[in-house]
Amino acid sequence: MLTMIRHPADTAPVHPPLVIAHGLFGSARNWGVIAQRLAQDRDVVAVDMRNHGTSPRFASQSYADMAGDLAEVIAHLGGRADLLGHSMGGKAAMQLALSTGHLLRRLVVADIAPVAYGHDQSRHIHAMRALDLNGLTSRGEADLRLQACIEDPGLRAFFLQSLDLKAEGGPIWRLNLDVLEAEMAQIVGWPGTLGVFDRPALFLTGAESDYVKPEYRGAITTLFPKARFAKLAGAGHWLHAERPREFEQTVAIFLKS
Repeated sequence: MLTMIRHPADTAPVHPPLVIAHGLFGSARNWGVIAQRLAQDRDVVAVDMRNHGTSPRFASQSYADMAGDLAEVIAHLGGRADLLGHSMGGKAAMQLALSTGHLLRRLVVADIAPVAYGHDQSRHIHAMRALDLNGLTSRGEADLRLQACIEDPGLRAFFLQSLDLKAEGGPIWRLNLDVLEAEMAQIVGWPGTLGVFDRPALFLTGAESDYVKPEYRGAITTLFPKARFAKLAGAGHWLHAERPREFEQTVAIFLKS
C-alpha cells in the first residue's frame, strides 16, 4: 500500500476523508500545511504515489496502476472519500473517478486535463542524476550544485525535497528515477479512458498556466458532466504552492457546498 501521512480532523469528522495525490517528483510531505488546514472537520490523508517518497517501487507508472493504488487507500479508509489530485496525481484521480467512481463523493483536479501533453520531463531526471551526491551534508550545498543544471530556484527547492541526506550509505533520491524516465510517455500522456463521472468535480487551474486550455473543456465535460471550473489569479502550474491560502479556500468551499 502507498505510504500515507494522516492529518486527523480538528473536531469530530462530519465529511468523508480527503485523499491528496501529488504530482510528478512530488511527495505527501509537500502538502503538509495545506492538508492540516483542510483537516478542520474531516480526516485528510496525503499519499506518496508509487515510485515516489517511501511508497513501494514498481516497474509501471501507468494511470490504471496509480488509480488502483488510490482505490486501495480509499478502501483502507472505509471505502468512500473525496479525492484531490495535482498534475500526475490529478490524472490518476480522473482515472479512478472514471473506472471506480463509486468510491468517490467529490473530485478536485488541480491544473491538469484528460489529454496527452507534448512536453517531456526527462530533462529534470537527467539533472537529478547529474547531481554529485558525494560528500553532501546540507540542502544548501545540494542547491548550489544543482544550479549547474536547473536555473529556476523554485524548481530546485521542489526537487530537493525528495533528496534524503540522512539515508544509510549516503544521500539518495526518494524517487525511482529509472522507472519514471522509462514511463515518461505514459505519465505525460492520457490512456483515453472512457466512462462518465456524474458526481461534482472541480477543475481548479492557475490563471497563468497553460495546462488546461479552453479547447480542453469539451473533453473534460464529456467525461465529467458536472464539472465546475475555477482559476487562481497570479498562479501557474504549481498553484497550491504559489497561492496556498486561495487554493485551500476554493477547495474547502467546493467540498462543503
